[in-house]
Amino acid sequence: MVQLLPIFAVFIWALNIVVTRYVAEFVSPVSISFYRWLIAFLLLTPFIFKKVIQQSPQIKQYLPQLAVLSAFGMVLYQGLAYTASHYTTATNMGLINAFIPVFTILVSLIVLKEKPTIFAIVGGVLSFLGLLYVLSQGHMSNLISHGSFLGNALMLVGVFFYAFYGVFLKKWKIQLPLLLSLYVQIIFALIYHLPLIYWFGLDHINSQNASSILYAGIFPSLIAPFLWMKSVSFIGPNRTSIFMNLMPVFTAVIATFWLSESWTIFHTVGGLIILGGIILAQKKQ
Repeated sequence: MVQLLPIFAVFIWALNIVVTRYVAEFVSPVSISFYRWLIAFLLLTPFIFKKVIQQSPQIKQYLPQLAVLSAFGMVLYQGLAYTASHYTTATNMGLINAFIPVFTILVSLIVLKEKPTIFAIVGGVLSFLGLLYVLSQGHMSNLISHGSFLGNALMLVGVFFYAFYGVFLKKWKIQLPLLLSLYVQIIFALIYHLPLIYWFGLDHINSQNASSILYAGIFPSLIAPFLWMKSVSFIGPNRTSIFMNLMPVFTAVIATFWLSESWTIFHTVGGLIILGGIILAQKKQ
């Protein structure tokens, strides 16, 4: 039964990718990103604000780190993903999102000076070739000429930023309860959004986007991280991380039925190559 926790978490995140693509026509990237963290902030505040006051001395020690984590994980990654949804498919976004473990290995080399194993190098190259195959539909000339090039590129950059988020978490080892750390990061995310709202404006919540915004603020922002953290505590981070490989599968299935996105032979072949490379990259010896 414990193994169901990460499965539910990944399903929620995969559904959020499809929701992101669906709502792209009804709300701007800046607006849905701001509303998402505002809802999460309002829901968490009654339960955690007292703890923030009680542990304010400990929180002050980590404010610079929490500010950086918020920028990379909640603003840059999420903002680029919401922007990418205007230019590419949810299926492609799910496949690119699966690159987080591979990019994490690369960023660990840059930040932590951790040398990758031969499995990580071969797996990373294999996964990247699989992604190129999917996005180009078997012809490399399609990478630039294809209409979704901008969206795919933005999503790749966003995933790269999220890899920094994971590596910084590992480097700094912030000694705060996870929900408390999440709450402070959400506050920083809301602050970061203020100049963006001033520049781009804020869309109104209406009947077309309300349910999607509410979903984004509750399920992928609060429930999925809680399930994921519980899974890590029960079965460990390594076994839990393997379930992230289900992300492109769940995303593709949901997008096929909800958005009528086509699943092609390129997705099947390329997806298998990507997942094979990711599994290989996670091997230790």
